[in-house]
Amino acid sequence: MTTIHNFTVQKPNGDEVSLEEYKGKVVLIVNTATKCGLAPQFKELQALYEQYKADGLEVLGFPSNQFMNQEPLEDDEMESACEINFGVTFPLFKKINVNGPSAHPLYKHLKEKEKGMLSKEIKWNFTKFLINRDGEVIKRYSPQTSPKKIETDINQLLQS
Repeated sequence: MTTIHNFTVQKPNGDEVSLEEYKGKVVLIVNTATKCGLAPQFKELQALYEQYKADGLEVLGFPSNQFMNQEPLEDDEMESACEINFGVTFPLFKKINVNGPSAHPLYKHLKEKEKGMLSKEIKWNFTKFLINRDGEVIKRYSPQTSPKKIETDINQLLQS
């Protein structure tokens, strides 16, 4: 069975990271953009990360420029912009495509496991996927869903 642990992603500097590193963790995967109107969610995501990291939560940010060019920054600039503007310390990875033929294989998997309301395509920045400790996709949340509203679901997975 394919889980997120079967995928490899890249850090902004190009170094490869196996998502197998996150085995045994509850993971929240989010496609991000620094110039998006929903960018204030970075602060809420960071708050969840700080509150639950010791319990086994990881938040993984995947910048994407596929929605109205709202992630114009280069990979090396994104990390510092997110840290300075939003206090982000959770991992951000290399900019990727989340839709279309060039969508990253991880996102193809996520969309296949949890389709959206009308289609499986990612509608906008800050679509969120909650992953259990075994690497299975549990739930998909819309871009407008506040990270705070996911807290109960995260807690349930951390307790199980």
